[in-house]
Amino acid sequence: MNEKKFDPKKLQKLNDPRRLEDIPPGYVWERLNITKADVLVEIGAGTAFFAIAFLKHAKASKIYACDVSEVMINWVKENVVPRFPNIIPVKTEEHSIPLDDAMADLVYMINLHHELDNSTLTLEESYRILKPGGKIFIVDWKKEDMPEGPPTEIRCLPGQVKEELMNSGFNRVNIFGELPKHFLLIGEKTIEPHNKASAADAKNRAAD
Repeated sequence: MNEKKFDPKKLQKLNDPRRLEDIPPGYVWERLNITKADVLVEIGAGTAFFAIAFLKHAKASKIYACDVSEVMINWVKENVVPRFPNIIPVKTEEHSIPLDDAMADLVYMINLHHELDNSTLTLEESYRILKPGGKIFIVDWKKEDMPEGPPTEIRCLPGQVKEELMNSGFNRVNIFGELPKHFLLIGEKTIEPHNKASAADAKNRAAD
């Protein structure tokens, strides 16, 4: 198995309550600075462990729990959906999410970015499904030696992830490094007509 990818056979590790201590949903939600997000999309949702946690903070009507693993999707259908019917499992490909354009208020990924073979394509899909004004957040392991998590050499630096977000169209990207094991990035899909107009204005000024 690709060492970058999480082994679905170890899925019970994803339900360890200590993960909420390492990545407190309240900490993330405060920094998002949004009062309510009606539709959330988690990419790489695994067992929907964090989807359940953020459902309470977001007061969301729907959370789409996306994953490439059929094992994970089936587990969520059997173990999560009966208790949380507004969590909707969605089988995806890494670079293709079968959801409509501009349908989500918030897209997020937790401990996924280092696994992606082409993170730019995944971020572009995230941008596509977000509403203008919607936000994205990414949490991943700090690139430091520690006894848990993926190998240090495949981890990402937050500055690298910020650059990828901005290259994919996101603005107002901020990095938060207070968590001991993880970094958090938050970005925004600003209103597209304004962005296009600004880009055109800048081009015209450069031509003058």
